[in-house]
Amino acid sequence: MIVGLTGGIGSGKTTVANLFKQFDIPIYIADIEAKQLMNTSHRIRTKIVALFGDDAYKEDGLNRAFIAEKIFNDKHALEQMNAIVHPEVEAHFKAWYAAQKSPYVIKEAAIIFEHNKDNHYDKIITVIADVDQRIERVMKRDQSSAEKIKSIINNQLSDIDKVKRSDFVILNNDLETLQSQVEQIHQSLLKLVKPTSK
Repeated sequence: MIVGLTGGIGSGKTTVANLFKQFDIPIYIADIEAKQLMNTSHRIRTKIVALFGDDAYKEDGLNRAFIAEKIFNDKHALEQMNAIVHPEVEAHFKAWYAAQKSPYVIKEAAIIFEHNKDNHYDKIITVIADVDQRIERVMKRDQSSAEKIKSIINNQLSDIDKVKRSDFVILNNDLETLQSQVEQIHQSLLKLVKPTSK
């Protein structure tokens, strides 16, 4: 089974993913893999340079600051960039998935619903948290301003919409209840995978 793990910025997807690792569940973090592929895939590099010019890459890899500036307020440029990277990540995930032996795998991706990719998963877990907590977490992590984080949150699909379309929801406001929520979902997923004996 392929289980999608999603949630808005600062909701704590990575923390939840790490808790699933305790049960030896393989985790594919799409954002990390995409960043690596943008540095290692010759095909991606060629297309990005064709799109944005030679400044798109520095000697040590992708010129993140340059790319961020290009796509920050240009939706069309962002869509073109996604059209280059997403299919490569999808192919990479399929190859990774084929090599796994566990009852299910988790693919962590921030924008499953925004890109209408929910049909790519057997089940979807959405992580939610209070907005104030999310802002605080991201400020600590990225040294971003509260205003910038709020604008990112406002541009993402609301938690209400995500919850409606999810199979499982994790409320990540404190670590104590988080562990038990993950454990319960893990047990539920195992029951779904294992055929019931008659």
